[in-house]
Amino acid sequence: MDRLLLMHSFVTVAQAGSFNGAAKKLGSSGSLVSRHVAELERQVGVRLVNRTARSVSLTEPGLRYAEFASRILDEIDAQDAALAGSHDRAEGTLSIICPKWIGSLDLGDAIAAFSAAHPKIQVRFELGGMSDRTYDFLDSGFDVAFHTRDLRDSSVRLKKISSLPFVLCGSAEYIERRGGLAHPNDIAGHDCLVHVNDPVWRIGHGHASTLHKIRNIAFSSNSYLALQKAAVHGRGIALLPQRPAYDDLVSGALRALLPELAVPDRPLYAIYGPGQDTPRKISVFLDFLSAWFSQNPIPTIR
Repeated sequence: MDRLLLMHSFVTVAQAGSFNGAAKKLGSSGSLVSRHVAELERQVGVRLVNRTARSVSLTEPGLRYAEFASRILDEIDAQDAALAGSHDRAEGTLSIICPKWIGSLDLGDAIAAFSAAHPKIQVRFELGGMSDRTYDFLDSGFDVAFHTRDLRDSSVRLKKISSLPFVLCGSAEYIERRGGLAHPNDIAGHDCLVHVNDPVWRIGHGHASTLHKIRNIAFSSNSYLALQKAAVHGRGIALLPQRPAYDDLVSGALRALLPELAVPDRPLYAIYGPGQDTPRKISVFLDFLSAWFSQNPIPTIR
């Protein structure tokens, strides 16, 4: 029989001074409480109570054990209350993981701002090392992971944080030397700068969009910032996140290609553990990030 249940019955008997009095407090029966105490005596190997027709008194070992059991039960109750309280407070450690390219761009700025705004939350933020299985981040000890692809996995919960605009572009020098694009199919005739995880480019929106598997790869990298630098140096055309490329597009170091078609935005999703009762630190974090992206929109390129 469960030791904690037996201890609870015994401590209540010690406080009430009788089995029936303890039973009333516990919403049980006197015979059941008596059996609990008898089982506890059997487990500890010593008589804990003196039983008489009218009352119950504690033996000397019973007095010591009642004090011990009461202390243990109080500590368990205090720890349960502390855990419940921490669940409802925005504090503690928050572990986050995301692909390198996202974390080194917009998301890194947003998480840094969150950490400054919530000093009681200790942020652990790791880039890279993500599995293709969406739920593996939980097994690795992370609270939240980020993706930019649509997910359908009932083992996790998902919240869309923002949309990340992309732009197809090249340097002025490269475009003057090789020419621009009149049609998406013209991509096949150009040197392309390709992210290793993004070998297929989608151009246009909705039913009019087309997919282009890039075969003429002049430069590849797992970093969009590296691809941006190669594009500015005239190595070819690239499909880049618009926020980091914005200054180069404004200055003319990069020029947008096929602006009348544009390219689809990428969704930024936060995924976290299942269940309806989301810890406060996670819900506060997700709300902050949604607000941050709304308050820091990417300016329109003119």
